[in-house]
Amino acid sequence: MAKFYFRYGAMGSGKTIDLLKVAYNYKERGQNVLIYTAKIDDRYEVGKITTRIGIQSDALLFDSETNIYRDIKKLETKPDCILVDEAQFLTRKQVIQLSDIVDFLDIPVICYGLRTNFKMKFFEGSGPLMEYADKIEEIKTICECGKKATVNMRMINGVPVTTGPDILIGGNDSYKAVCRKCYKKLTHHVAGI
Repeated sequence: MAKFYFRYGAMGSGKTIDLLKVAYNYKERGQNVLIYTAKIDDRYEVGKITTRIGIQSDALLFDSETNIYRDIKKLETKPDCILVDEAQFLTRKQVIQLSDIVDFLDIPVICYGLRTNFKMKFFEGSGPLMEYADKIEEIKTICECGKKATVNMRMINGVPVTTGPDILIGGNDSYKAVCRKCYKKLTHHVAGI
């Protein structure tokens, strides 16, 4: 019986390298894996997912108009697993399509992404992923203070910011993974002050 997974973590937690490890394990056993990534993420090469340490793989692209269920249903040979990187950029409709792939095509789906943006609000796809996934797993990383990092703090010229567009594609140059307490201290978001 196929399952629907959402594996999330702060930036730098190793989500993409975990996805590539899972893909490798399937391929090593002679199984077919399809990897999707968001078309909007153009930090490296379009049509590739790339880890911060340089390991990469080809990937199919999705944008808000992609009907993933229809695309998979049309395939002559169904994949043994579907992996989705940058899953926070999925639409609610696409999350439901992925759950339909699990439920009606019996193909496991594992999504990797961020839970919240730099304002500590769900991304469009993250809330529905939390609602629909059979299993939710956190991939952990640590803040400079040593606590678990859960927030992706946006940085401009080394200074934390709390305003701006919800989506700004970037890496270590634009974001820093911090714990909630450090986020509040560094952005001056302390209740009652």
